This record gives sequence, structure tokens and C-alpha cells, in this order.
Amino acid sequence: MSTIHDYPATGFDHAHTAGCEEIVRVSCVRHAYEDGATVDLCGIEFTADRGSRVAVLGPNGAGKTTMLFHILGLLVAQEGRVRVFGEDPARDWAKIRRRIGVVLQNVDEQLIMPTVAEDVGFSPRQYGLPEDEVAEKVARALARLGITHLADRAPHNLSGGERRKVALAGALAMEPELLVLDEPFEGLDPASRSGLIGLMRHLAQEDGVTIVMSTHDIDAVPEFADYAYVLAPGGAIVLKGTPEEVFQHADIMRSGNIKPPVLAELFAALRKRDASAPDAALTVEEAADAIEEWRRSCGSN
Repeated sequence: MSTIHDYPATGFDHAHTAGCEEIVRVSCVRHAYEDGATVDLCGIEFTADRGSRVAVLGPNGAGKTTMLFHILGLLVAQEGRVRVFGEDPARDWAKIRRRIGVVLQNVDEQLIMPTVAEDVGFSPRQYGLPEDEVAEKVARALARLGITHLADRAPHNLSGGERRKVALAGALAMEPELLVLDEPFEGLDPASRSGLIGLMRHLAQEDGVTIVMSTHDIDAVPEFADYAYVLAPGGAIVLKGTPEEVFQHADIMRSGNIKPPVLAELFAALRKRDASAPDAALTVEEAADAIEEWRRSCGSN
């Protein structure tokens, strides 16, 4: 089993956003499954502040879903400590559940009602809200995801990407303060993926929603996240920082079977060929600007 001692844990000495309220903290949690597999989420403490967008990265089996399940109180920490809004989610879920929205990787487990509108309105009705308020929340959530036209459709007759949008609309219906997403880009076409990234940016920046997301879509991380954590096999948290800071450690990422973003690899290859090449660029626009500036500097020499 891999432990933190097998990997050089690397963090950066700054908060996600200075002065922000801490929403989530996971401190050296250990969980053993019935089949004998263990996940040790140790090394660097995981935190998420209000209004931050935090990506959790790692290979299959590293413990990404295990971490999310502890945050959601679906697993009890056998060792270590988990706090969400200052509470232990496994023991005090009732105190905080209304403040949290969740989309699991297998969204079919969340879609239980005959129509999309009824599914999105399930939580508001469970909390006993009046029907006019339920209808308003459903309409708002469907509009935010651009799926108002699906309101009367049966969820299980939709495409995988549409079902994921319905599940997210349901998670947003109660206007949560914390949104926990397990592989939210799975099954989405490029336009839907871009739209979801824009929506999450708006939720965080304008509404102060904290978003914790696991993903295999490494190339989406610079667009989505302002902070990232990297898990090695076995659960050790070995890297944290902004996407730019994290992706500078391609060696650590590869040691954990994580492929760095295409643009990060491109600029690393350029620097091997020419030391004057730009250090990094994580979006297409940044890459275009960096290469143009590099060309100009080369032309002036």
C-alpha cells in the first residue's frame, strides 16, 4: 500500500482565498473496506473555503470517491476527522443536509421520479415547501442548466449527459452553499461541458457556493478550479495548490498515474528544446499569448 512517505508531499503556503470561511476540512482520514482495501487520506490536510472551486485528482482507486463520501457523511471516519460547516457530517448530517447539494458519479441512482420536473422538485417537497415555491425553484434550476424543455420527459429516457444535467438541477434546487460533484463532466458534449464550467464559475464567484469536485478530465481543471489536490494510489494527498502550481510537478503526477494536461506537457516539451520557452500556460488563450510573446522576444534577439 502506498503511503505519504513514498511521495514527496508538496503544498503551497497560501490560503485558497484570503479571509474566507472554511467550509470543509478532512484531516488524515483512514477507511478500511470489507474487502480489505484501505484508503489513507493523509499527508496534506484537505480544506475548501467558501466560494472556492476545488478539484480532487487521482487515478482510479486513489480514494477520490472515498473522500467525497466522507464529506457527505456516507462513510464514517475510522481514524482522523471530517468537518463540514463545523459539524461531523456522519453524525450530524441533519444539521447541515439542507446546505449541501450532491451529484454522484452514477446519476441514475439519484433519478427516482417519473418526470424531470418532479425529480428536480423532489428535495424542495421533502422539506415541505409550498407548491408555488417548489415550482419556482424547479423552473429556476432547469433554466440554469438549459433543460427547461425536458421538464415533462422521463429521466431514464434521456441521454447520459442530459441525465447528469437533471441530477445537477436537482442538486441546485435548494440553492446549496456546498456542492459536491463526482465526475460531473462524464457524458457531456463539449458545449455542455463549457456551459457547466461557466455555471460553476458563476455559482462560486457570484453566489459564494463552495464546489468540491472529483474529475478525470484533467484538461478541464485550469478552466474550472482555483485550487486542486492530487491523491496518489492508496489515498495519500501529495500535492495541493493552484492548477498552475500543481501542474508544474509533472513528475509527481506521473508517479501517481495521472497524465498532466496537454498544454502543460506541450510547454514542458518546448522548454526541453529551448530553455527560453515560456514556463507554463494552462488555457488556450494563455498558450496563444505566451507563444506570441515568445516569438516576439525571439525575433528581437
